[in-house]
Amino acid sequence: MDDFAQTPRPPYVAVIFTSLRTDGDNGYAVMSARMDELVARQPGFLGVESAREGVGITVSYWRDEESAAAWKQVAQHAVAQQRGRDAWYRDYQVRVATVTRSYGPDGPR
Repeated sequence: MDDFAQTPRPPYVAVIFTSLRTDGDNGYAVMSARMDELVARQPGFLGVESAREGVGITVSYWRDEESAAAWKQVAQHAVAQQRGRDAWYRDYQVRVATVTRSYGPDGPR
């Protein structure tokens, strides 16, 4: 990922997933690439940003809470979630928030 997600003017929803990984890949890279492809086709998906340096942080942006909740229920995503609990994450936390303000060096976005 080389750029910030291109989100509309607020309000919109941010799903913040923070994680601590287990050792080794254990199929993570392949599944992650598949989830990137799948999420991009989901209704209401606006974009994603992520970083990993010890603690991993992935923020996905959604038009509304219903769109974010629908993604959680997609069958292939549910399989990836279970694999994450079983093999990829020592610990994780999911937080859902409504973005009410967004700005950068050039002002509001």
